[in-house]
Amino acid sequence: MPRDLIIVNCKQLVTLAGPSVPRVGHDLNNLGIIQDGALWARDGKIERVGTWDEIKTVAPTDADTIDAEDRIVLPGFVDAHTHLVFGGSRAGEFERRALGESYQSIAASGGGIRSTVRQTRAATELELLISAKRRAHWLLRNGTTTAEIKSGYGLALEHEAKMLRIARSLGETGTLRVVGTFLGAHEFPDEFRDRREEYVELLINEMLPAIANERLAEYADIFCEPHLFNTEIAYRIMIAASNLGFGLRMHVDQLNSSGGAQLAARLKAATADHLEQTDEPGMMALRDAGVQPVLLPASVYALGLQRYPAARRMVELGLPIVLATDLNPGSSPTPSIPMVLSLAVTQMKLSVAEAISAVTVNAAYSLKRAHEIGSLEPGKYADFVIHDCDDYRELAYYFGVEPARQVFIAGESVYER
Repeated sequence: MPRDLIIVNCKQLVTLAGPSVPRVGHDLNNLGIIQDGALWARDGKIERVGTWDEIKTVAPTDADTIDAEDRIVLPGFVDAHTHLVFGGSRAGEFERRALGESYQSIAASGGGIRSTVRQTRAATELELLISAKRRAHWLLRNGTTTAEIKSGYGLALEHEAKMLRIARSLGETGTLRVVGTFLGAHEFPDEFRDRREEYVELLINEMLPAIANERLAEYADIFCEPHLFNTEIAYRIMIAASNLGFGLRMHVDQLNSSGGAQLAARLKAATADHLEQTDEPGMMALRDAGVQPVLLPASVYALGLQRYPAARRMVELGLPIVLATDLNPGSSPTPSIPMVLSLAVTQMKLSVAEAISAVTVNAAYSLKRAHEIGSLEPGKYADFVIHDCDDYRELAYYFGVEPARQVFIAGESVYER
């Protein structure tokens, strides 16, 4: 027998229903809100949304029914940029930055990404799995139901593969949807500091093919900066990844405006992430190439910096923006999409509706999942969250709280407060 589920008494059912394209411009503000809404799901997928008067005439009378008690209901957040699997902590570096050291100077002294690499390599697979499960639970508590998870703290095939297997295992539990990304080009490991070209060749000739053969990741990523993987090296690695069937995601223009956005456009990457330093020609190149910007304001905040991505200008140019947490141990130790919404509104001057579109439907498009998730429409998975709010704008208005009251994936409750 089919399993039917009905959610009733939704003060605002925020569906994000609309045309089957990423949202740009004014369409970012169209949230498809149904007042006094209800949702009917069957066998994990949405059958119908509408007012309660509309749903009660067609839904089965013996369906399981959950009362939202006049709260708001949204699609589960889609976090399109995380580094969720890692060992150890960098709380000490956090304090050093607070006392005046820069992120770059700490990295140059052996800290930063390389510090986490050493801690991740030293951790057992079980230790990494336990800590990853803990962070995945943090995501659920903040209303996230889908997360892209990158490797990048192993920087050796054995450890990179271990990270991606852990990410995949999180998705196999059914309590979080996971999209894996290989980020072997995150830094140069200690043993290759003076042999950088050898590491590039190792990435191209051994690591990428092995990850592809085991189908551990859907995407490949790179930290494209002049002091690490410059645009020439990044082009070589990304072409090799593309030839193996990986989709491309790229960290670009975070610390310098060095042509990263233009390279992402040239490669027709799925996303260009960070973009704090990207100029107008870079933004226009992304738009013309159909590359989605993934903006990470929590990393600017956590590093104590002032320059946020030019989100307002990107919207004006017609770019289909995405927002994400950048959850990682160094520059953005947060699992909170609601905090990201607050930063997007207060620091980047987006409307709350624009920001919500960027963490739901647009984020789903960036992961090629918009036919399944990102909005509450018939045929899509019943991934939704009952938030303890009276109005969707409260998700950004209140910060430092976890508004999710109950979280559902495919119609099954995976978290309840």
